Amino acid sequence: MRPLLALALLLVLVPAVLHADPVMAPEPLSYTQLSDPAAEARAQALMQTIRCVVCQGQSIADSDADLAGDMRAIIRQRIAAGESPQAIRGWMIARYGRWISYQPPLDPLTAPLWAAPIVLLAIGLLVARGTLRRRRAA
Repeated sequence: MRPLLALALLLVLVPAVLHADPVMAPEPLSYTQLSDPAAEARAQALMQTIRCVVCQGQSIADSDADLAGDMRAIIRQRIAAGESPQAIRGWMIARYGRWISYQPPLDPLTAPLWAAPIVLLAIGLLVARGTLRRRRAA
């Protein structure tokens, strides 16, 4: 009875596993560059500044994820249609959120991120100055 149950389970699970792999071909512009070198340069520059939502540590230009390929294709299609990189970046941020951009805008929400290095550097300089004064006095 057990071998029959195992065989039935195997027959049910194998088709599910085979369908788990995407069978759709990648978008045509995912791995194909634009024919206009200037347009491709603009697209590449933009792709370097957009974070892959699957990999999270790579730009979409460096990622091999299917979603990153789709995002590259969208950028190339929109660049080829004459849309500006700033408009495309705005659309991507509106669709995926601010986190997707490696270049966050300066606004009240992100101001602490921009100010933190300067504040930390100033604190470090003040601590170093105080330490040096105490050593000279001693």
